[in-house]
Amino acid sequence: MTAAAIILAAGLGTRMRSSRPKVMHPLGGRPMIRHLLAAVEARFGRVVVVVGPQMPDLEAAVAPHGVAVQRERLGTAHAALQAVPLLDGHDGDVAVLYGDNPLVSAATLGRLLAARAEAELVLLGMRPTDPGRYGRVVTRADGMVERIVEWADATEAERAIGLCNAGVVCAAAADMARWLAAVRPDNAKGEYYLTDVIALARAEGKRVRAVEAPEAELRGINSRAELAAAEATLQARLRAAAMDAGVTMMAPETVFLSHDTRFGPDVTLEPHVVFGPGVSIEDGAVIRAFSHLEGCVVRRDAVIGPYARLRPGTVVEPGAHVGNFVELKATTLGAGAKANHLAYLGDATIGAGANIGAGTITCNYDGVNKHRTEIGEGAFIGSDTALVAPVKVGARALVGAGSVITSNVPDDALAIARGRQAVFAGRGFKGKGPARPDERSDGAERTAAAKEQN
Repeated sequence: MTAAAIILAAGLGTRMRSSRPKVMHPLGGRPMIRHLLAAVEARFGRVVVVVGPQMPDLEAAVAPHGVAVQRERLGTAHAALQAVPLLDGHDGDVAVLYGDNPLVSAATLGRLLAARAEAELVLLGMRPTDPGRYGRVVTRADGMVERIVEWADATEAERAIGLCNAGVVCAAAADMARWLAAVRPDNAKGEYYLTDVIALARAEGKRVRAVEAPEAELRGINSRAELAAAEATLQARLRAAAMDAGVTMMAPETVFLSHDTRFGPDVTLEPHVVFGPGVSIEDGAVIRAFSHLEGCVVRRDAVIGPYARLRPGTVVEPGAHVGNFVELKATTLGAGAKANHLAYLGDATIGAGANIGAGTITCNYDGVNKHRTEIGEGAFIGSDTALVAPVKVGARALVGAGSVITSNVPDDALAIARGRQAVFAGRGFKGKGPARPDERSDGAERTAAAKEQN
């Protein structure tokens, strides 16, 4: 039978010191709520996300799932209760999860659902390194949960218990709805606490079981420091998966991946490489140190960097080279082509085997629109060339260094577009240092020199 999930995401994240909803803060290049949804979607057929008022970005981020609005923030049980009407007619299991627990895995959620065969209510527990002020899970001799005791109310013996409550609960839909409606704000804050459903279940004689999961999956995020700790956990997970898939990392701790970075086998990553979302690296490619890639494809055996930047829309074809301080944006660099140093190539198509000299730029923006540059196969673009788009350079064409190309260059042609050099004997500085004022040409001499040059 299909299970449903309620995800609580109405929190403002006051400790984050941000105008952005807490669950919209990014991990691995996407909002933390999307990480949780990816795991939930693998195990649950229906999902309702509880948001706060005036959170349009969050509502858009969780689409197409149902959204319930908690207009008054009166506690976690109250938030979950707002989702119950959207699950009207659902008679399977319902789990309540937290949007600021983004790293819970699909495997753990599978174990949570499986444990429902043994108990009417199942919760997730963990054994943190520092239990701190977490609520403790008190169990009976048969392993079933007797109660949850909050740290402030616990005895010394209860505080010594290592198993802590992570807050996630799962039960039959009818039971969950009944218990949520029965929760009362009988506490110092006057709030409706989700954890109270455990006491309500036990009061009815229901069996309650705890399923243990790693602390790294269940640790909540309430501050920037905790966000950084979660990022570190996610990055360690992503790096391990990449290396298991055949990627060589010289210094894994310095490489930062996105949630969707894809690698073929035998890829090599040098230190201090950063991947934004939407990057695919094919077999045998080498990404050298201090490079930044986002929204791009690097084909097999290509070499990127060091100190290269690949921006969205870029495709580097097999065997091509992108060298130091080269930036590509919305550009295809053909097979075996080379742009080895100090170049900007934006909105361009560069043919196979072409060579792009140092200092070359495509002048792709006229202040209003972007325009494309096309460079043919085997073309050679001399150093310090400006290609003013829209413009085409034909196959096997040669462009002289220092040129400003504003018109198309045919196949097999030589193009030179630069001012003619003029040399005036005896007009340079005298001696080793700069010319003194009394040694410089007067105005008449400069005028004559200008006329001679023209």
